[in-house]
Amino acid sequence: MKAGPDIAMVASLVGDPARANMLTALMTGRALTATELAHQAGITPQTASAHLGKLETGGLIEQEKQGRHRYYRLADPDVAGVLEGLAGLAARAGHMRVRTGPKDPALRRARVCYDHLAGDLGVQMFDSLKRQKLVRQQKQDIELTAEGRRFMAKALQIDEEMLAHPRRPVCKACLDWSERRHHLAGTLGAALMSRFTELKWAARDSTPGSRVVNFSHLGEKRFAALFGEAR
Repeated sequence: MKAGPDIAMVASLVGDPARANMLTALMTGRALTATELAHQAGITPQTASAHLGKLETGGLIEQEKQGRHRYYRLADPDVAGVLEGLAGLAARAGHMRVRTGPKDPALRRARVCYDHLAGDLGVQMFDSLKRQKLVRQQKQDIELTAEGRRFMAKALQIDEEMLAHPRRPVCKACLDWSERRHHLAGTLGAALMSRFTELKWAARDSTPGSRVVNFSHLGEKRFAALFGEAR
């Protein structure tokens, strides 16, 4: 047996269709109950409980008890990054679900990837940050520049203290499944998405299980002013 990380074990957890559906539902970043996850997976609550136990034991999800209810969420942003990457691989290999709907264009335009902005607007924002030299990227290493720190503080009231985290980088590239390019994750990506919501520039779709992010007319204008595409 080869020593090192057990990729097969993780792959087997994600590879079951019901578990994959539950993990995808948790990509919204919201904590969901076992009943809600059972509905998302199209299985009974009893079957969902068994699957959730396996996912929790495998370290992919964690639960939080509140009163009589138990809520489940992804264990950390790295799990979301792996799921997003797998979605991109599946799309490139032609393994697409047959079901489509009117929300697909909205999902591709802007969606939440756990706690940060993904889709066309997420990729556009990351490209703009690099173009404006607000972040510096060298291969997989990304850092917020001094100019970037000033920009975040002045334009969006995001300071360095808000970005500090013991286990999570400030900037991280996350492969976007629909655009096949990177959007911004890390504490900065999360802080930006949170700030867009606080300013009412954007709001999460209220449909259960939806990852769509809708920008208001004002939000689109402000977003374009800060992160508009190069001309």
